[in-house]
Amino acid sequence: MNRIGIVNQKGGVGKTTTAINLASYLVRAGQRVLLVDLDPQANATSGLNQQPTDDGIYSLLLGESSPEQSVREIAQGFHLLPAGADLVGANAELTHQPHRLREVLEPISPVYDLILIDAPPSLGPLTLNALVASEGLLVPVQAEYYALEGIAGLMETVDEVRGSLNPALRLLGVLITMFDSRTLLSQQVESNIRSHLGEKVFWTVIPRNVRLAEAPSHGQAIGDYAPTSSGAHAYRRLAEEVMRRVQEA
Repeated sequence: MNRIGIVNQKGGVGKTTTAINLASYLVRAGQRVLLVDLDPQANATSGLNQQPTDDGIYSLLLGESSPEQSVREIAQGFHLLPAGADLVGANAELTHQPHRLREVLEPISPVYDLILIDAPPSLGPLTLNALVASEGLLVPVQAEYYALEGIAGLMETVDEVRGSLNPALRLLGVLITMFDSRTLLSQQVESNIRSHLGEKVFWTVIPRNVRLAEAPSHGQAIGDYAPTSSGAHAYRRLAEEVMRRVQEA
């Protein structure tokens, strides 16, 4: 398992926060990582202190640039395929090309231990491309009342993709985010998700943490911005858990 899609059709569940910080801690653990920003909002790009660009992932998808031209080095062992506003056009360009992202990532996959794909909050052509290109799926879900409904809708789409476009796709795990241990609601939601999904849920839970919210405005991952915060400890544990699950897969 080399390519992992970070996907949820709902916005505001912590996909980009997870993509940036998981990638950062995987690199700290000795992994060579490529983060693909597939969201037209380009938050993963700006959150790593990079400017959105017109020669990034969209240019690569159109065949107008090479990986060498599009990929940026964030740190040793940590690379980014940045997004830009032009990625909005991909929803039209990729409507009938669900395999396009896989086609551009497969030649460079052997260069990396893991490729993380930060998908947009929708089930449109970009997210479909992320599902077809991925071998494993990490689904962040906010600790809120409707969390299970969102997972159910996404998994129906995943089953359809697995049946027709990508039989190798499997669920790496569901990640509970924005967990507030002080509230009964968060505790009930966690209990509910675990009772329904069992071992598919990561043991690591990402807490609500102001440092996690602040880090992107400084263009840093949480391990650089606030390494002793509860959010940093949580993402370090998640990276360890992800590596174990990938090895088991």
